[in-house]
Amino acid sequence: MDSNIKLTTKQAEEKMKIYREVFDVVRIIKSTDIRRMQCGQEPELDENMCRCYDFWNKDKQCENCVSEKALTKKKQYTKLECLENNIYQIIAKYFEIDGVPCVMEMVHRLDNENLIDNDGRRILMDNLTGYKNELYRDPLTGVYNRRYYEDNIKDLNENAGVAMIDLDDFKLYNDSYGHNAGDMALETIVSAIKKCIRSSDKIIRLGGDEFLLVLPGIHSNIFNKKLQQIRTRIKEAKVDGYSKIRLSVSIGGVMTHNETIESAMYRADKLMLQAKSQQKGMVVTEENEFGVIDNESEVKDRQRVLVVDDSYMNRMILTEILKSDYEIINAASGEECLEIIEKYGTGIDIILLDIVMPGMDGFEVLNYMNNNNWIEDIPVILISSEDSNQYIRRAYEMGVSDYISRPFDAKVVYQRVLNTIKLYAKQRRLINLITDQVYEKEKNNKMMIDILSQIVEFRNNESGMHVRNISTLTGMLLEKIVQKTDKYYLSWSKRFYITNGSALHDIGKIGIPEEILNKPGNLTKEEYEIMKEHTVIGEKMLKNLELYQDEPLVKTACEIVRWHHERYDGKGYPDGLKGDEIPISAQIVSIADVYDELVSERVYKKAFSHEKAMEMILNGEYGAFNPLLLECLVEIQDRIKTELDGSGSVKKETYKKTIQEIERDMNMNTL
Repeated sequence: MDSNIKLTTKQAEEKMKIYREVFDVVRIIKSTDIRRMQCGQEPELDENMCRCYDFWNKDKQCENCVSEKALTKKKQYTKLECLENNIYQIIAKYFEIDGVPCVMEMVHRLDNENLIDNDGRRILMDNLTGYKNELYRDPLTGVYNRRYYEDNIKDLNENAGVAMIDLDDFKLYNDSYGHNAGDMALETIVSAIKKCIRSSDKIIRLGGDEFLLVLPGIHSNIFNKKLQQIRTRIKEAKVDGYSKIRLSVSIGGVMTHNETIESAMYRADKLMLQAKSQQKGMVVTEENEFGVIDNESEVKDRQRVLVVDDSYMNRMILTEILKSDYEIINAASGEECLEIIEKYGTGIDIILLDIVMPGMDGFEVLNYMNNNNWIEDIPVILISSEDSNQYIRRAYEMGVSDYISRPFDAKVVYQRVLNTIKLYAKQRRLINLITDQVYEKEKNNKMMIDILSQIVEFRNNESGMHVRNISTLTGMLLEKIVQKTDKYYLSWSKRFYITNGSALHDIGKIGIPEEILNKPGNLTKEEYEIMKEHTVIGEKMLKNLELYQDEPLVKTACEIVRWHHERYDGKGYPDGLKGDEIPISAQIVSIADVYDELVSERVYKKAFSHEKAMEMILNGEYGAFNPLLLECLVEIQDRIKTELDGSGSVKKETYKKTIQEIERDMNMNTL
């Protein structure tokens, strides 16, 4: 260790004497003193020593204590500190005095003896103030942050309204729309709150989607109205760029009672959690622990509960338990239940279903609901005195959400109904968010693909129907092959990417000279070699989209573009892949491409009939194809003939229907 930092007591005193000629304060702080300060204990210091935080008019150690840092790192550190309108330089230097680790701390006011001129002092003060403000501000929303709360707010003891505000479904916005959407939602909330509060009120972002609101000197009645105003303002706010997002916040509010802000915050937080657990978009205060919801929720039609039981007494008991909060519809049989379901559909929020009934029993009702996809939209709670594991297991297998045994416990019935309705409401909200997100994203993807593919078709002097034909025929083949085998694991998403990516199969023709591309006669050997390059050119074009290389759609499109001219026997191009070395995406598009080329008129050929085209493909005149795909082609040929017009082009309504079916399957399976 450096001998310059090893001192005797006498040497340390001599240094301090010298330093005091320059510095306003010079003191020695032992390591034990710093540790005591960290623990909140009084250090035992001599008259020449003092606690550093006493000098700064603080009651605790500084968060950025340079003495602690110097002691830990065994080095010298310097910082600037502001006290009122004065600027101080603090130097903390590590020493070992008689073998004891110590720090010599030296403090000097920078504007003394013209060490800093007035302009320099003003600039420095402005910079330090700006730094401190930056330190206390949340960079996203611009409001105060947790550091500000810890340093300036939590220990205050004053009359104030204190509220905790939490954004509902924040994680859902991030997961569904991206983190930028979540950020925009937070900024929107802050903007809405600022429009409702005074300049003396404070908004603090504690972290994530949690905000603390402190309103000093506010009357309790005004405080409650203010929280309602904030909730309403946020509910009406629009998130810029994300029209599908509907904001709501859960709020808990308290008035301080001779306590710190921190203590009041904990009480407000409990009420906020209570609000969130009851119904999102609520304000709960100590004066109204049941919460206040928006007017829209208060006046809307009550949720419908369908009670299905052949016992009049059971129906009346359940009606009595639930009628105060729900609209009750009764059915005395399974047959009557189905009539009501057909009438109201998803207008029924939950069904309480008895199993043992004369005529159509509960299991038959469940079977009907499964066959007609009602079970996904309408939750069912089984009610029965039959409590055998066999009955219950069967009911759960058929999709019931819960089971209630007779005799009824009113509180249990009410709570389970409430919980199930809330769960399904949350699921539906999630479904809508995700569906909207996926639909918008894929619609935009498809639009851009259509534009690019139409450019290629236009340059190729074709009508543009080739792209539609390929997409539709690809969709048909995909549908058929997943019915026949699971060999290729063609998930809904993969099928969607193949169908859309097929539209780009010839995008590389953009790089082929027009005199070759639109030559009316046969190509020479040299021209044909140039034409074959469109597969490699197309792949290179897509791979130049560096930002999108990880997108599944781009990856699938690359497969199709490069290998849709490969053949099952290895005699294709550009790589001579054989069998299932060729991605199934490219194999399927290859057959669709050949079929459409044969039945369509080109500058170099007349159109063949469907029958002739099928004969040529099956005879291998256009190369070898996967035998399984040939079987699929044969099995769908009647459908192809039906859905193609006389020119060999897919009818517009057929094309639209195919795409809609794919999108519907995608949206359903996303969930």
